[in-house]
Amino acid sequence: MKRRQFIHYLQVGVWSAIATAGLSEWQTARAQSVDGLSVRWFGHTCFSFSGGGKRILVNPFRSIGCTSGYDEPSIDADLVLVSSLLLDEGNLEGLPEDQKLLFEAGAYQLGDLRFEGIKTDHDRNGGRRFGTNVVWGWTQAGLKILHLGGAAAPITFEQQILMGQPDVLFLPVGGGPKAYGPDEAAATLELLNPKIVVPTHYFTSAADPATCDLEPLDAFLDLIPEVQVRRVGSSATIAPRDLPETGTIVYVMDDRL
Repeated sequence: MKRRQFIHYLQVGVWSAIATAGLSEWQTARAQSVDGLSVRWFGHTCFSFSGGGKRILVNPFRSIGCTSGYDEPSIDADLVLVSSLLLDEGNLEGLPEDQKLLFEAGAYQLGDLRFEGIKTDHDRNGGRRFGTNVVWGWTQAGLKILHLGGAAAPITFEQQILMGQPDVLFLPVGGGPKAYGPDEAAATLELLNPKIVVPTHYFTSAADPATCDLEPLDAFLDLIPEVQVRRVGSSATIAPRDLPETGTIVYVMDDRL
């Protein structure tokens, strides 16, 4: 695809942005839902979220390197959220031409859903190597969701205020040059203190070992032995009633370990 066509495709996918001011609405708004949120894992940092009449797809990828053994996601989505335009979390080739798409930090509205994109560094060198990562936060089916994408830099105080305390946190744990490693992920887990954490971005049997430099999930789990772990498979339904009153539960959604 020519560069001009690619830029135009990104522009037509984005709709009216709302300026971010102070604490985000998603941090305080909670719609009551008895059906819960259906979460499906496609691999790496790619998930779909269905609930409240909306389906959201986050970070579609190309099957290459650490994602070489996964099928590229193909679903109808009301909105696609992208953390960066790297191919492991921002492959746009298979999306419809009229797909609603967000890939820049800011505040956005889709019906009754408000999305907060928070800019972070995608590497440990101030973004000089891999640029910007966008952390996405929103409330859907009564749950505060925070997807960290490929965060690599420590979370600043200002970023933490915008992120708040999520109900469900999607946390990269496998390291490499552009995402948290196990130690960094454990520190971030303690900082954000979610009710449920779903590990992402780690080595599995679907990865090409010759080109994938990630660590396995157990390297992270070994650092948090006191946290309860549930292996739920590649799909799960989470409702507000499932949130623990105290502590955090790890949901392992990977069936390719």
